Amino acid sequence: MQPFQSRLQINSDAYQRNRAEMLGLVDRLRSVESRAVDLSNKRRPTFERRGQVPPHDRVALLLDAGMPFLRLHTLANYLVEDDDPETSVPGANLIAGIGFVNGVRCMIWVDDSGIRAGSITRMTANTVLSIQEIALRQKLPLVHLVESAGADLTKFLVESWIDSGAMFRNLARLSAAGIPTLVVLHGPSTAGGAYMPGMSDYVVGVKNNGMAALAGAALVRAATGEVVDDRDLGGTEMHASVSGLVEFLAEDDVHGISIVREIIGSLNWNADLVPPSRKAFEPPKYCADELAGLVPTDYRIPYDVREVMARIVDGSAFEDFKPGYGPATVCMRSSIMGFACGIIGNNGPIDPAGATKAAQFFQLCDQADIPLIFLQNTTGYIVGSQSERAGMIKHGSKMIQAVTNVRVPKITLYIGASYGAGNYGMCGYSYEPDFLFAWPNACTNVMGAEQAAKTMTQVAEVSATRRGEEPDRVAIQAQEDKILAHFSRQENAFYTSGRILDNGVIDPRDTRKVLGMVLETCLEARVRRLKPNSFGVARF
Repeated sequence: MQPFQSRLQINSDAYQRNRAEMLGLVDRLRSVESRAVDLSNKRRPTFERRGQVPPHDRVALLLDAGMPFLRLHTLANYLVEDDDPETSVPGANLIAGIGFVNGVRCMIWVDDSGIRAGSITRMTANTVLSIQEIALRQKLPLVHLVESAGADLTKFLVESWIDSGAMFRNLARLSAAGIPTLVVLHGPSTAGGAYMPGMSDYVVGVKNNGMAALAGAALVRAATGEVVDDRDLGGTEMHASVSGLVEFLAEDDVHGISIVREIIGSLNWNADLVPPSRKAFEPPKYCADELAGLVPTDYRIPYDVREVMARIVDGSAFEDFKPGYGPATVCMRSSIMGFACGIIGNNGPIDPAGATKAAQFFQLCDQADIPLIFLQNTTGYIVGSQSERAGMIKHGSKMIQAVTNVRVPKITLYIGASYGAGNYGMCGYSYEPDFLFAWPNACTNVMGAEQAAKTMTQVAEVSATRRGEEPDRVAIQAQEDKILAHFSRQENAFYTSGRILDNGVIDPRDTRKVLGMVLETCLEARVRRLKPNSFGVARF
């Protein structure tokens, strides 16, 4: 493989404009993410008064110092319950990600009880289901630091209650698959929050603060008339000595987290693990920082996706597959941090030749057991009489068929436009990639906002003409403006990530690090052997 020769002009006006716009979006991302941290930390005095460690500090105590932690779903619930971009708080009242605990790669799930007592929001269940599915697929022990008031009854939706049942189902599935689930019960956890320890394999309860009950004292009194103290009802001391829910009793939060770290260390989780094969590698020749100015935030402005590849792959070297055939669809063989991979990107709409090339490339990677990485920037499959006659439907279907059925790890990045069936052929959300991240400039929808508005304008004009009427230009313009605003609001990465349509929005400059982390996670899962059982581990 030969290193790519970049043609990027970092001193050009276009580069500087792109960079300023992209960094502005990154700053907005960090600002929105910080709302959840700031709101949670407002309750720090309350936690300290109770002798507790605040939720974000619990994460730091749990994870191995100096090891990477990949946050997931930081924008969950953004613009869902509160549709004001200036006030909406992301995070869905939890902190989630993949990190290392006592040397073991784990899925981390921490209830952010600094926000609405860690109650379950409309998007909390969706976020939890996503991380549980990742844990099951990637064979990651699940560590849950619990302190949750259960469903937020002030914003309760019946469909949220139905969806929440799957969280407990998945805990049973993880256990049955041979993947341990561990809980530290830090504070009051009622209703659904109580089933979190109940459905987990190992439970560490914190004295004085930890509490689990199907109904708190207030609800018990309202339902039965019984007057009971919360500690007697569901305190960790009772559960450790009477109910049998708690296996290990901790003096405080710090002690509880240290116990769960010791439990993980005692599992010998990595004892039989043969690390995935990784060859020696060199870093890219070109600086990752240049990714901030390389890609225009306006997807309609063209650029060469090879320039992106050159800043994320080892040695900036790759092998171009069929470069002269369907050239707008770019297929490459390369490696990232020593792991071989196939990369597909877009330099324009996908035409019939590009679709057939991509389908063949997917199958070749599957045959060779090489993971696939998708860099999405596509307005979709090309339309028009010429492409229809050339078999666009048939060849596009072939590409979708291939991407659906490959057996290798699939990792998708939305780095620009992701519209129409192009999203499908390039392994969008519904095609179940192992991981899917977006850059903050990404746009995802059935089609672009302007295209949707113009399409409906043409429909209205044709309809009026067929009726023998003059088109109502004022009404048509009003419709066009409404559709444009509607599509523009929905398609941006902040909106879609708030609805759990990816695993998170990342800074483009972190792309190589994120890909390296998730590639290793996927490949480690492929070589790990589990010891499943029929029903999961239950307490008796």
